[in-house]
Formats: sequence, structure tokens, C-alpha cells
Amino acid sequence: MPKNEKLKSILIIGSGPIVIGQACEFDYSGTQALRSLREDGIETILINSNPATIMTDPSMADHVYLKSLNTKSIIEILKEHPQIDAVLPTMGGQTALNLCIEADEKGIWEDFDVEIIGVDIDAINITEDREQFRELMLKIGIGMAPQATANSYLKGKEIAQEFGFPLVIRASYTLGGAGASFVYKEEDFDELLTRGLEVSPIHEVMIDKALIGWKEYELELLRDNNDNVVIICAIENMDPMGIHTGDSITVAPAMTLSDKTYQRMRDMAIHMMRSIGDFAGGCNVQFAVSPDENEDIIAIEINPRVSRSSALASKATGYPIAKIAAKLAIGYTLDELDNQITKSTSALFEPTLDYVIVKIPRWNFDKFEGSDRTLGLQMKSVGEVMAIGRSFQEALHKATQSLEIKRNGLGADGKGYKDYDTIIKKLTYASWDRVFVIYDAIQMGIPLSRIHEITKIDMWFLKQYEELYNLEKEISTYTIQSLTRELILEAKQKGFADRQIAHMVGCYESEVYDKRDELGIKRVYKLVDTCAAEFKAQTPYFYSTFEAEIETPEGEIYVSNESAVTDRKKIVVLGSGPNRIGQGIEFDYCCVHGVLASAECGYETIMINCNPETVSTDFDIADKLYFEPVFWEHIYDIIRHEKPEGVIVQLGGQTALKLAEKLDRYGIKIIGTSFQSLDLAEDRGSFSKLLKDNNIPYPEFDTAETADEALEVADRLDFPILVRPSYVLGGQGMKIVINKQELEEHVVDLLRKIPNNKLLLDHYLDGAIEAEADAICDGENVYIIGIMEHIEPCGIHSGDSNATLPPFNLGEFVMQQIKDHTHKIALALNTVGLINIQFAIKDDMVYIIEANPRASRTVPFIAKAYGEPYVNYATKVMLGEKKVTDFDFKPHLDGYAIKQPVFSFNKFPNVNKKLGPEMKSTGESILFIDDLKDDQFYDLYARRKMYLSK
Repeated sequence: MPKNEKLKSILIIGSGPIVIGQACEFDYSGTQALRSLREDGIETILINSNPATIMTDPSMADHVYLKSLNTKSIIEILKEHPQIDAVLPTMGGQTALNLCIEADEKGIWEDFDVEIIGVDIDAINITEDREQFRELMLKIGIGMAPQATANSYLKGKEIAQEFGFPLVIRASYTLGGAGASFVYKEEDFDELLTRGLEVSPIHEVMIDKALIGWKEYELELLRDNNDNVVIICAIENMDPMGIHTGDSITVAPAMTLSDKTYQRMRDMAIHMMRSIGDFAGGCNVQFAVSPDENEDIIAIEINPRVSRSSALASKATGYPIAKIAAKLAIGYTLDELDNQITKSTSALFEPTLDYVIVKIPRWNFDKFEGSDRTLGLQMKSVGEVMAIGRSFQEALHKATQSLEIKRNGLGADGKGYKDYDTIIKKLTYASWDRVFVIYDAIQMGIPLSRIHEITKIDMWFLKQYEELYNLEKEISTYTIQSLTRELILEAKQKGFADRQIAHMVGCYESEVYDKRDELGIKRVYKLVDTCAAEFKAQTPYFYSTFEAEIETPEGEIYVSNESAVTDRKKIVVLGSGPNRIGQGIEFDYCCVHGVLASAECGYETIMINCNPETVSTDFDIADKLYFEPVFWEHIYDIIRHEKPEGVIVQLGGQTALKLAEKLDRYGIKIIGTSFQSLDLAEDRGSFSKLLKDNNIPYPEFDTAETADEALEVADRLDFPILVRPSYVLGGQGMKIVINKQELEEHVVDLLRKIPNNKLLLDHYLDGAIEAEADAICDGENVYIIGIMEHIEPCGIHSGDSNATLPPFNLGEFVMQQIKDHTHKIALALNTVGLINIQFAIKDDMVYIIEANPRASRTVPFIAKAYGEPYVNYATKVMLGEKKVTDFDFKPHLDGYAIKQPVFSFNKFPNVNKKLGPEMKSTGESILFIDDLKDDQFYDLYARRKMYLSK
């Protein structure tokens, strides 16, 4: 059945600001859906309040509304666009679905004659209402865990008495497992039940008998109007039941499931999808499987929308689920659509993987002091990494190398735990670093049977770990000179980094690299091709691996490399790795624009990144995508293979920036601002000299490398003092201290967490106003793209401040100082590209806090507020294609735009919620106001001081 010709104009609801439990995977899905509908000539109207994402870029939809996600905004848009025929709510996570349901209950869709496509409201209600869902499953013969609903405290107590402990409490109509918890003992039940009832918008919880130790699986399905169903991917959680899937290490394809049970699971998933409603689109089904020979299957839940896992499944298989789901929603059937990878088979063709995918979540517990760091039913991670390898071991290693937590992989870096009690405790109470602790336990000699008994992780996974440790033990008996080719090849095929091998044999990383280069052990690149190479893939989406040499009958020896190098001029853009607090989706926005602008300048574009949730890792954004860790060894091999003109580092946040020194040392050209300038801005001493030479004021400061030095500095500086480590992002480890005791405690703590770091101590300008400016510079000319004033006083991290564009009460004298300082600093640093400068204003004097010659968190916000593609312009300047004076800048903004931070404190109930110099927000929204008399501005301004924590 071809496209529904009646649909000419479609409203898409986005997912709003990024929070824990609903992150940029929906930005990716929504962006794909918008592009997919446009291919069919459909007018697209988007509502989303998140300024940091590619989804809200003016080029993505015909009309973009950066408005609050509520029914008032929906009505305004429907009045403005009476031509809207349908709404597609399945691309914006739970936020979009909830808003769609609310609008439906208020009769808004009916009033404006708008059809809901891609989902069935009844299907949402059935899947969200756990009682209805349970009844339906039992009716169609699908097993469920013993379960009952409670909408009062008393009813909850009765159910607990009947089921006995352990139990699971889940709040209805919530996201990311909010309000869900395991209850092991009776004395904890009252508090957790009360919390669940409070968190649920309808004050209802479902209480289940806990399936401790059962294995957990997810299937991603797509269905069309002709009832064709394809299963795109089966994902196995390495962590058993009891840990939210968003916090679990997951593997695709499923590793420990018998084929017979997998076929049963497939049939059940299709049966469930068909029974919940008659709709065309995506669906995610979760199952639990008993860990015995019977492999009993029990349904956990079904989500009739694209989900966090469907973004992962899309990247894992190369099958763009959201893109196809959008086509199905407008009437196409699967057999009419092309498989996007092969272009020669249809979308009704189920992907087959000849590689292994491992996803590991990325947490930010250090930002939530006092938070409960154990993992459970409530999601706590802020991002994730995905790795592709030819074996589970290789993919697991590559994923751990992608996390950017100063680990080089599993073991072999001297950073593991060596205390028996600590290891047992971390295994018992699943912690964020359990993926590493399992290795430490094996290294200590704790038997696999004991690790399995504690963690309930399937023995197959544990044996994979054991093999890795045995190989490490064997290699450690050699020196770099005596190490054999076979052993190096085996270690590389199992994912060990050169750094790890160097640690095992006691030499430098470069010596291992040189030896394997000499022995011809080189990375080869393979295509992600959806069909195990049965059909030729057309998309340039690669991962690396190591292969043994093959000899042809003619005696030719070779390894098969599927990444052919062209003779075009090439540019590499380094991505920002996993999302975390302080480095989020805004750098994905910058990377995508960098790639598109480089292509406009005639370059072949190469993207390196490992984040499955983002648009930058979509297979058709860059000319070539290397889905690889943003980790030196991987990057260097790709650069040696592709021989690009240079590498863009200033768009990928601190992740890419940190690699600038290595690139420079190896003689690889950095596009735009040089490493020397980047380093000068980070080195407080040199930077302050530059400010002094240019007559620019800055707060008094000094540096220290020990607690004694810090106390000496304090005698000269006067309290309060702002203490911070160098080369960190998002204000990590920053604190304002007001006496010597606090100073000593914080310095000792910092040097323990970040050894050998040079600490910066600034005299803190109490009560100052904070402002920041972003600019583009070509080395000769400077154009300031925006100056923002923070509503909160100086001392709250800029990422946590409400910031207004343009400033609301800085006088002409102060504004002129900001402009002059920005011009002087940008030129003195030899900036080529973007720069962000932060200011503190006290008694009409403008002081410099810091300068970052790179894309900043605020660039996408300013670009959206003024309607100008600043990253595109900056990239062309970096490439030397254009001067700043070549652009016709026409920023347009009526009134003010306010960048509002959004926090996820509800995931950490016992945490200190005060704001300070260390960033804690997970996302942001944009608010447009006509003037300063606006009530919302008044509220923000009145509350500005209450958060400040010394």
C-alpha cells in the first residue's frame, strides 16, 4: 500500500530538554523522521524546546517552533498552521507521547481535525496501564511475573503480605524507571511504596514478585499497515534482571540464548505487538528468561514507539528504524521500501550481524555528591558508548576504551581494585564500574562460580573475561623483544590496546605500536552491512578489527580491508564520545555542521565517534563514518589509512581537544586554531601573561601542585578562593572555599582523584555578574556572534545558569569592555574558528575568568536564537575557505532568548541540590520573551541568589 496521499503536512513532537532517562536518542530519531518525511515532499512542522540539538536546526523541518512542550503551544501552532493533517508523536520519547495523550483527552486533535499516526492511543494506554497490560497478556497466553496494582498505601501493604519479599515496585506512567525500586526487606517497603505512589502522575504502582537472576532481553520490531512484521535486532543484557536496561551493559546479537527459545521469543513479541493495537510503526519488547535449562520466557513490557534501544539497534545493524517507522506511519509497507544499506533488497529483509555490538552506559556520579551509586530499576546513566568488534571480547574492550574514564580497557593498566572486600561488595551491589570489577575479581583468583553466584551474570560472559585474563597472564611473561607475532595478533583480536600490552611487558606504547607495524599486524576496516555480506552494502559505515593473513592459491598474502581510500581531499572531524554532564548534545550539533560545511567546501568528510545516540553517527551524514572509540590508537590508525588534509578538533568538546597535543606531536595538521594556542588558553600562567601584556584585567590567581603550596598561595590571595584542576570540562572538581581548612581538604581530595594535576587558585569575585561571549575569528578579523548575561551571580557554572541573549542590564561602558576584550583575546590567541570567553563584572570593571578557543555549549543556542548557521561559517573559516568579512551576518531576534538549564535531581533523592562552580544540569531549553516585564523572567530573576553554595 503506497503512501497516504491525504497527508500533506505533519506535526512532529520532540522530546524537550535532555534528562536522565530520555536523552539525545530521540533527537536522533526525530531528525531521521523529519528527513524521511521530507523525502516524500511532506511539509514538516516541529515543536521542541531544546536548542542544543540538530533536530531543532532550521534546515531540518519546514517550520521549527522552539516552544515549551504543552497543550497551549500545540494550540498556537495548530491555529498558525490549519493545514496540519496529522501528528507523529512516537519520535519524542515519553514526553511526546504524554503530550499527545493530554491533547487527545482535551479534544485538541479532534477540534483541529488532526489524525494521530504511527501509534494508537489505545495501545499506549494498554501498555502504560500495567493492570490492563497484564490482563491482555494473560488473555493471549503470554506469561507474566505475579503482579498486582496498588493505588493506595494500604492496598500496597496487602499485596506485599501476599507475595512476600523480594519485590519490585514500579510507578505507572513514568520514564527511565522513575519511582521504581527493588525491595529486599520489609523495613524498606513503606518508604519505597510511598515514593512510587508520589512519583506516578496517577498515584498508582504495580508490585511484582522479583525475578532475581533471570536474564533480560529486548527485541526491536517494525510493523506496517499490511501486518508485515520484521525483527530488527535482539539485544541481550549482560546484567540480569534488576538493573534498568538503560544502565545495563547490552550485547547484540543475543549471545546466550538457544535458537529454540529465540524463535519462541520472536513469536511472542509479534503476537504481543499485534494484540495491543492496529498501528504501523516501531515497537520495543522486553522479556525475562529463566537461567535454567527450561528457559521459561516472561514478558516485562512493551513500548509502542521508537525507544532508547531502537537508536542503539539502528546503529548496531545499520537499519535506520526511525526513518523506516516514519515511512510506515504515512502508509508505506515494508516491501515497498529499500533497505537503506544495500539499496538492492527491501526493508522487509531482516538484518543479520556478522559482528558483535557492546553498549556500556556512561555515568556521572561525581556530579551528585552523596548519591547512591548502586544500579537498580531507576536509570542513572547520562550517556552511552557502543563498540563493534568481530568477537564479544574485542567489542567489550573497545567499549571500555570509549568511556573516557582514564581506563585503557579491562585490566592491564594498574588501576584495578586489589582489596577482596571491596571487590565482593562492588559485585554484590551492582556499581557503575562492575564491568571492570569482574576482571579484578578473576585476577584476584575468585572462582567464576562465586562471581556467578553473586552477580547472576551468565557463565558464558564470565568465561570470556577469564580468557582475557589468561592471555594477559601469558603475555606478561614476555619482554617486548621476545613477544611473538601470534601473541600480539591474538591480543589485538581480543581488543587489548597497545597501551595495555605495553603495561604487560613493561615498555612504552609506541614500542608496541612500532613492533606490530613492523610485523604487519594492522587494523583492517569492515563495513556494517545489515546482511552479513550476502548483498553488497552501499553505505560507508566502518568498524576496525584485526585479521590473520590469507594466502591465495597463487601465493599472494593479504588481509581484507573494505575501506577503500579515494584520492579526494579529506577532512576528519573528531566527535565528542559519550554524552555526560558538561559535554552533551550541543557538540554533536557542532560536529554535524562541521561535516556538512566541509562537504560544501569540496572535501570528503570522515567522522570518528562512538556515541550511538547521536545524529553525527548516522551513516549518511559524513562521506565515511568510522564507528570507533575516540581513543588515540584508533584515531591514529584511521589517519594513517585515510591521510586527510587535517583534523578538526574544536567541535568535539574537551574529548577532541585533549587529543590535539598528540596530533601535533605526530605532525598531523589541526584545522583551525593551533595546538599551541589551545594549550596557551588552558595554561593559566601563560594565559594570564597574555592578558597582562594586553592590559586586560583578571582575578588574582596562582597555581599549586601540593596542599602546602596551596596554603602558601592562600596567604597572598585572600578568601574566598575558587579552586579548580586544569584541563577538565563542566567545572569538574571546582569549588569555592572560604578558609584554610576547607582549602586543604579540597586540594587533598582533588589530587587524590586527579593525580599530578596543576591546580588553579583564583581570588573569587564575590557578588560579581557573570557574562560570556562567543565569537568567530579568522586570525585577523573578529565577529562576536553573541553576548549573554547570566541571571545567577558569578560562582554558578555557566552551564547551570539561566543566561539571557542579549544582556538585560549591562551598561554601554561594560558592553564596550566585553567587546574590546573579546577582540583582543581572540587575536592574541591566533584563533581560527570559534572562541568562547567568560567574564566577571564587578564595580563596572570586566575581568576575564577563562577563554576557550573551541565550540562552546552556547553556540547552538545563539545560532537558534538569531537564526544564523554560525558553526557552518566557523568551519569554512577554519578550513581557510572564507574570511569573517566574507559573510553577510543578519542576526534576528525580537525581545530576548533565555537559555534555561534542566536538572535530573529526581534520580538522586538524597543529593545536595545546591548549585556552584561544578556543572550539574543534564540539558537545557530555550525561552523567548518579548520584554523584561515578562512574568517568567521576573520569577527567574527573583530566585537568582538562592542556589549559590560556597
